[in-house]
Amino acid sequence: QVQLVESGGGLVQAGGSLRLSCVASISRFSINSMGWYRQAPGKQRELVATIIPSGSTNYADSVKGRFTISKDNAKNTVYLQMNSLKPEDTAVYYCNVKNWGSEYWGQGTQVTVSS
Repeated sequence: QVQLVESGGGLVQAGGSLRLSCVASISRFSINSMGWYRQAPGKQRELVATIIPSGSTNYADSVKGRFTISKDNAKNTVYLQMNSLKPEDTAVYYCNVKNWGSEYWGQGTQVTVSS
């Protein structure tokens, strides 16, 4: 009965910022990694950023220097701070958690960047 609930999506102009949040109803001790993926119209779902319990992070080349992933263990929440947004960032963004061979997905939140 794992649930991941995303929030923070919306419509912004190019150059603007958004902060996505994902609250997970799962013990942090069972988590191998947390991350954000996105799927743009007509494209396959792609990895955006991941974070592991130690705090180490990984980013897609397309978002390095613009996006920051972080977590708050007390709130069981992972965040994605998105700055300098571009129209090509437009997509549905999904929260993801992996634990010992299983993975879980949020319902997705729409991010639209206008030009």
